[in-house]
Amino acid sequence: MGDSSRRAIVTGAAGQDGSYLCELLLEKGYEVHGITRETTENPKAGGQQSAIVWHPGGLGDQGRLDDLLEQVAPREIYHLAAASHVAKSFDNPWAVTEAIGGNTVRLLEAMRSVCPDARLFHASSAEIFGNPDQSPQNENTPLAPISPYGAAKTFSTHMVRIYRQAYGLFGVNGILYNHESVRRGGDFVTRKICRGAATISLGQQENLHLGNIEAARDWGYAPDYVRGMWTSLQHDKPMDYIMATGRLHRVKDVLEAAFSLLNLDWREHVVIDEDLFRPTEPTRLIGDASRARQTLGWQAETRFETFIQEMTESELEKLSDSPNQEDHS
Repeated sequence: MGDSSRRAIVTGAAGQDGSYLCELLLEKGYEVHGITRETTENPKAGGQQSAIVWHPGGLGDQGRLDDLLEQVAPREIYHLAAASHVAKSFDNPWAVTEAIGGNTVRLLEAMRSVCPDARLFHASSAEIFGNPDQSPQNENTPLAPISPYGAAKTFSTHMVRIYRQAYGLFGVNGILYNHESVRRGGDFVTRKICRGAATISLGQQENLHLGNIEAARDWGYAPDYVRGMWTSLQHDKPMDYIMATGRLHRVKDVLEAAFSLLNLDWREHVVIDEDLFRPTEPTRLIGDASRARQTLGWQAETRFETFIQEMTESELEKLSDSPNQEDHS
């Protein structure tokens, strides 16, 4: 084992945020241990895959999790694993609740009993605010989720606070607003739009079916947010932090940025499909990241148009390289 002050465990290490975080930690000289959900996964972290120690099997077994933390003896734990698709949480709310809430409690219990001096970052979500009375939201805004995903994240957020207060654990809730990148999963509307624009520009499809294009989000860039995760655990006191851009964009704005890059008019290709609307739609979710800026020196730096265009160019490149292969990611 290497220097214990530079040893970290990342749950959800094969996902968008996890892969960027693993890269950041490796660049900073950490020994990085990644937990993945399935033994059949082939995790990638930007070409640095070989430097990561992988632990397949997920977080469902308390005894196994205790053993893992004892074996690794991490100084930092980044808990990013979650069923992250909000709309799909309505399809199987119990599974989402167990996957998010149960896993967080198991990890907190393992930390309390095995490595109470470690530092924990928990990836919370703006979905804990639901339809808030105040906009923008800060760390003191009341939690009022309106989706099973949001409710499960609210429970997990409260549990991190409880373990921090009751047991003195160093637990940070990073309340993350939407953040995107070329590694975003294919089910998310930003990736769907960027891929759709690229596919249409190549003549491989004519139309793109979407739900509520008036829906608005505070969208940022994933690598910026990952930097905030690390920075939050370097502070001398555990606190909760909003990580957001403070700017609101509609799905229409994603369409405009992606399609205009390829000299297309999205209005000629988008079909509104009411079956794709969420049962409930959060409103006014825009974050005030003043605490993170003042305490950590963190802020979202990458412009919305920049990363949407980067995502669109990435999709165009992938489709051009393998035009006959459909992307199921």
